[in-house]
Amino acid sequence: MLIAIPEVLDAEGVARLRAIIDAADWVDGNVTSGPQAALAKRNQQLPEDAPATREAAAMVLDALGRSPLFFAAALPLKVFPPLFNRYAGGQDFGLHVDNAIRIQRGTEFRIRSDLSATLFLEDPQAYDGGELVIEDQFGPQTVKLPAGHLVLYPASSLHRVTPVTRGVRTASFFWLQSMVRDDGERRTLFELDGAIQSVAATQGQGDAAVVRLTGVYHNLLRRWADA
Repeated sequence: MLIAIPEVLDAEGVARLRAIIDAADWVDGNVTSGPQAALAKRNQQLPEDAPATREAAAMVLDALGRSPLFFAAALPLKVFPPLFNRYAGGQDFGLHVDNAIRIQRGTEFRIRSDLSATLFLEDPQAYDGGELVIEDQFGPQTVKLPAGHLVLYPASSLHRVTPVTRGVRTASFFWLQSMVRDDGERRTLFELDGAIQSVAATQGQGDAAVVRLTGVYHNLLRRWADA
């Protein structure tokens, strides 16, 4: 399932986060690459253990915690601390797949990467290229969102970032382990949750059908989730 989560950060939040990361020291993006990704990746990145990375990551995690749509779509169990990258001057990231297991350096924290996320931190008019292209069952899906918007997609998918030929593409990226491992099951729960919210908006949360559908949702979650 590929879904855009709008306004995870508002304009003020984006500006505050950018002030932190833009003033930091950036390094070659391959510091977090696996052997295959290193052959395709050309960008810059903030070091995982940099104070600016930790401060900005905390801001992103706090914003995610305030997004009901993000929770409904991801059903997150564990979130890898957000990282930050930027592309300029023709830099790109060729077709690749994310590692199945992500380990935070210097710690015992690890996740199974069920979902990948990109939080755009630059408005699309400010740079040319830099589209996130995700291969799915319907063919390539091209994503380039406004600053503060996030895209969530299966970490198992092949994806790439096209060359940035003007300006700078700045973003946060991270991975999630969902309570529901299977993408099809997550999609079913997300669509059911959306339908329940739509009916509840017109009929009220106490409506008998809403109560029954809510029970179905939670029984499916109980069946499929690992928590």
